[in-house]
Amino acid sequence: MTNVAVIYYSATGNVHSLAVAAAEGAQKAGAEVRLRRAAELAPAAAIAANPDWAEHAERTKDIQEAMVDDLIWADAVLLGTPTRYGAMASQLKQFIDSTGGAWYKGLLADKVYGAFGSAGTRHGGHESTLLSLHNVFYHWGGVIVPPGYTDGIQHELGTPYGTTHLGDEGPPGEQVLAGARYQARRITQVAATLGTGGAG
Repeated sequence: MTNVAVIYYSATGNVHSLAVAAAEGAQKAGAEVRLRRAAELAPAAAIAANPDWAEHAERTKDIQEAMVDDLIWADAVLLGTPTRYGAMASQLKQFIDSTGGAWYKGLLADKVYGAFGSAGTRHGGHESTLLSLHNVFYHWGGVIVPPGYTDGIQHELGTPYGTTHLGDEGPPGEQVLAGARYQARRITQVAATLGTGGAG
């Protein structure tokens, strides 16, 4: 069985919805899946000041926080984040910055990786945010598997770098959720074909 870790940060829920869809796609492709969230770094006052943020934090508090062991366990990893000035959110970056020991030992190499995300506006950093995650995968020595234009859903979405959602349109609709499921299914299938095998 292929092990897939879906690790994400979400403030108000858009990226969480994509992560859940990705987990569903990987499971349907036969994977064992760990859905994990990056730890929240924002102060409680900031969260409480935004009702959507506060509601989402409460609703997802029981989802386990990501640990480096989740990466070591996985054969394939999908990382998801909202855009923050064209790059990943600090919460996900903090998690990534905790992986130095595993990286140094080569425990993150030779796995299949992909990225997904959300930005508030059409030109608000969709592609640059995914590419900021790809830069991490280069350092880890991973095999980057984008969705590309390998399925009809990708021709509808036009996001070959990874699934992204336009936040100004409200919560993710079925089309973008289908894209996330497809991306996870593709990554699972490629990992199974390569026989990457988790270091853990």
